[in-house]
Amino acid sequence: MAGRADNGELCGGRLTIDLGAIIANWRDLDRRSRPGRAAAVVKADAYGLGAHRVVPALASAGCDSFFVALPGEGVAIRPLVPEARIFVLNGAHADTMDAMIEAGLIPILCSMEQARFWLAQGGGTACAIQVDTGMNRLGLTVGEAYTLASDDTLRGKLDIVHVMSHFACADTPDHPLNRQQIESFQAVAAAFESVESSLSNSAATLTGGAHGFAMTRPGIALYGGEAVPGIANSMRPVVTLKARIVQIRSALSGETVSYGATQRLDRDSRIAIASVGYADGYPRAGSGSGVPLRNAVAEGLCGFVARHRAPVLGRVTMDLTAFDVTDVPDAALAEGWIELIGPNRSLDDVARASGTIGYEILTSLGTRYARRYRGEGRN
Repeated sequence: MAGRADNGELCGGRLTIDLGAIIANWRDLDRRSRPGRAAAVVKADAYGLGAHRVVPALASAGCDSFFVALPGEGVAIRPLVPEARIFVLNGAHADTMDAMIEAGLIPILCSMEQARFWLAQGGGTACAIQVDTGMNRLGLTVGEAYTLASDDTLRGKLDIVHVMSHFACADTPDHPLNRQQIESFQAVAAAFESVESSLSNSAATLTGGAHGFAMTRPGIALYGGEAVPGIANSMRPVVTLKARIVQIRSALSGETVSYGATQRLDRDSRIAIASVGYADGYPRAGSGSGVPLRNAVAEGLCGFVARHRAPVLGRVTMDLTAFDVTDVPDAALAEGWIELIGPNRSLDDVARASGTIGYEILTSLGTRYARRYRGEGRN
């Protein structure tokens, strides 16, 4: 949105994104990656925060390698970082080939078929190889990787600039699969002698650095999210989200709130109706009542008004959510906004209350917020 909407007058919420915090988080992760270096995963529009602002900020801090999921994402950021390497995680296909070559994108080839296809169509254009060491998602098998490494005809003609694999359980540092994957990928990387390699995502970078490889690929940690549950999050928070309070209403004990009449008030209450809902990425699963998750996790979402806690009442709806502000002073309510994510309620607190992860919360934030960027120059 442009014009006055950037100041929030036309929008129901304000999403503030601290680019200085993203830069600081990348520098922290880069230090942890040494003697390797950190790239940046900026897929899904930089995890929903706006690649058009995040990518130049990271480039200004020294990041020169970016990972996206789709060719279109790479094409979109290429003008922002003309000299950077942009890797495409989801590989190359016949109908994406020309655009990828024109934009100078580096496909991460996921099968022997893709490797042969790229050689036939892309010639000597740079590519990367993904090897599946235990996740059973994308990638050549370890056996196929060895075959490729020893195939002078195929490997000799491919300009392979990077070899990667991906942890399945890095957010559980003691999981035995981690060690198996490290050892398996060490052997594969050795077969591709002198080719740059990477394995560590955010969680692995925070707990073990680059694990002896040349590069790391942090994602969620850049954006302030909790990468390893149960370990204090050392990353700077990036996002603050506030919603406009549309109305304050009074209701009597015994009355009900929101769809399905699932929330019955046990006291006379004041209710703030805020301009936010699941159409804005505020999850319905985090409703105060009337959703299956409340049978497993008692506490749903809450907001804060000037540090005063305001639980969600009833079901989150498409555009509106009710908050209990009975205990919030009038002076605090006069501001007219309620904090949903910020100093009083972390991104991952919101995720836990909704039965999901911070990644999903970030990438689900809608387009209806007035977005504000700050802190480009802060270290």
